Amino acid sequence: YFFYDPSKTLSETAHDRLATIATNNELGSGMQIAMKDLEIRGAGNMLGGEQSGHIAGVGFDLYLRMISEAVSEFRGEPVSSPAELKLEIPVDARIPPEYLDSERLRLEAYHKLSAASSSKSSRKDLDAILAELEDRFGKAPEPVLQLLQVTELRQQANRLGLKDVNLLGVQAKLSPVDLSDSKMVALSHKLPQLRYLQSSKLLSVPMPISQGMEPIRSSEVIDWLWQLFAIVFEESLGKATEPN
Repeated sequence: YFFYDPSKTLSETAHDRLATIATNNELGSGMQIAMKDLEIRGAGNMLGGEQSGHIAGVGFDLYLRMISEAVSEFRGEPVSSPAELKLEIPVDARIPPEYLDSERLRLEAYHKLSAASSSKSSRKDLDAILAELEDRFGKAPEPVLQLLQVTELRQQANRLGLKDVNLLGVQAKLSPVDLSDSKMVALSHKLPQLRYLQSSKLLSVPMPISQGMEPIRSSEVIDWLWQLFAIVFEESLGKATEPN
């Protein structure tokens, strides 16, 4: 009540600023607050005199990286970007415009989810994002919940060192996967149709088929992939069950 009148609706900018103050409430947080304020109101163009119109859309960290890459290209210096996980699965995972109609806010939510997909993040980070979304915009629809589940899968895939997870064809493909001969023999008993290319460290497993004419549901795809991770990487994840 000290910062705003509860009877009045907060603007998105005001909400972002109050959220920044609430998040950065310890000594030494001034730099983080200043950077967030710069992101909210926009920064002067580093390469010109006009005001930047893109920083709010892409986020301050990504904006700085884009500027750094552009400067490196202009100087003729090599631009190195870290290899990112490529995860392609047949799941309707998104933030629908009907749920969140502001493109800027959708980009902001996607940015938060992207940051929470690292190997150091946890389910608690995703729960916090979901709680904020539902507090501001109401109960999350199924595609948003599935987006959070896919982000949790990304966390696990990053922990396992995977760079490619593809379930769009008849085969589920994971890489890179390091398998010893003894591990291959053990896996072949659990996954009889498994294929492994040692040269590319590519593991292929047939995709599950649903009963009848109905396509396999998104929740089934996600559950099956968790089980596949558990079988292939059981030394890291503990005892696993075989996917159906």
